[in-house]
This record gives sequence, C-alpha cells and structure tokens, in this order.
Amino acid sequence: MNRGFSGRVKVLLILGVLISVVFAVTTALFGTGWLQKGVQGVLTPIRGGISAITNQIERYYNYVFSYESLAAENAYLRSRISDIEEEMRTADALERENKRLKQLLNLKEEHVDYQFDSAYVISWDSSGWKSTFSINKGSKDELAEGMIAVTELGQVVGIITDIGPNWATVTTVLDTSTEISASIASSGYTGVVQGSLNSSNRGTLRMSYLPSDAVLRNNDQVVTTGSTVYPKDLVLGYIVDAGYDETGVSKFADLEPAADFDSLEQIFLITHFEN
Repeated sequence: MNRGFSGRVKVLLILGVLISVVFAVTTALFGTGWLQKGVQGVLTPIRGGISAITNQIERYYNYVFSYESLAAENAYLRSRISDIEEEMRTADALERENKRLKQLLNLKEEHVDYQFDSAYVISWDSSGWKSTFSINKGSKDELAEGMIAVTELGQVVGIITDIGPNWATVTTVLDTSTEISASIASSGYTGVVQGSLNSSNRGTLRMSYLPSDAVLRNNDQVVTTGSTVYPKDLVLGYIVDAGYDETGVSKFADLEPAADFDSLEQIFLITHFEN
C-alpha cells in the first residue's frame, strides 16, 4: 500500500514539475499575453451569447412596456374624446335652448296674458294618418289635456291629447283628426285647417271652406282665429297652393306648416291665456 501511494505521489510531482517548466518556458518565450488571449478566446463566444440574450430580453421588455403604455394612453384619449364630445353636445343644446328662450321673450311681450311651461320631445309616433309625440312632463307638472303646444316663435305644434304623471302625448297639427278655425292674416278670409297626412300630400295642412271669390296668394300667412282651445293669432302655416274643392262652391288652400317638425326638440305649452 505504501509503495503504491509513494508511486502516485512521485508521478504527480513529476507532472507538476513538467507543467511548471512548460509554463515557465512558454511565459519566457511568449509572455503572459498568451494566457489572456486563450481565456478571452474561450469567454468571447459566451459573452456574445449572453449579450444577445440580454438584448433580446431588453427589446421584448421595451415592446411590452411600450404596448401597455400606448394601450393605456389610447384608452385615456378615447375617454377624453368621449368627454369632449359630450361637453360639446351639452354646450350646443344649451346654446339652442338659450336662443329659444330669448325668442320666447318676444312672444311673451306680444302676448302678455300667456303663461308658458317648457318640455322636451322624447319620442315620436308618426305612421299612416297619425302624428303624435311624447314629452317629458305631465300632470305632476300641472299640465293638462287640451293645452296647446307651440314653438318659441308662436308657431302651432299641436295639442295635448293624453297625459300621465310625468309624460304627455301631443297630437300635432299634421294629424288628420286636427281641425282648427283659422284665417288668412292679410285678407281675413276664414276657414278650417286640417292635417292632411296621406300618401300624395304628406306633411302639409289644408285650409277648407274658403269663399269661392277669395284671392289666395302663395306665402300668405294663416293664423288661428281664437277659441276656447286655441289662442288667437298663432301661426299655422303658409299657402303653397290653392284651388276649388270637389263641389266647386268653395276654395281650399294647401299650407306648409310653420313649425319645423323635423328639427323639433323643445316645445312650449300655453298653460293659460285670455281671449
């Protein structure tokens, strides 16, 4: 055992001496740079691989971070655009309402006995020979059936025909059930204005029972004559055509409604008036 151990020790000592001699000779001939170059040659590919992996991870991180940042910024901008659009719609609505209220003051000055309440149109129900819409006020707001709806310019829109606590139905002057005593403002000729919703003459009014010798001109204004239901001198429409009725005894006139029903959003109810 001791001999075997001693032999291995001798071999190791000899190898150590040889390596030392080789290292000393190599260092004497080439200097220490060869070792650094060797180590660098081994480490360079490893460093390159690590650098490539690091750059890839960094690019991926930057992409993920940028994507999340852009997504958050996009969501914020969409929210701001929505808020701005809503603010613009509100501002436009308030501007229109302010303009209507200013014009209503002129109507109040002309008719000091009128008392008004305002309401907004919330839905339409116009089909066949029917023309009605709902408003956002009702009996709890002291509205009642039979009250007349007009625009801020005193143009007749219709009359309340049904009502609930917080809603009411307005039947417009275009409805075929409407009949209003009226006169031509410039001449004083009187007749009855009716709605004429039909396939050939949709969205106009017809003034009937005019005298056969009446002189009717286009753009003549037609107004209410006044009754227990309709105040006097509210504007109904303007003559666009005229002729003799089927009997040939009296004349009729087709009217363009004064109120613009296509853009109607707010109305004013006459809650009290004196004839």
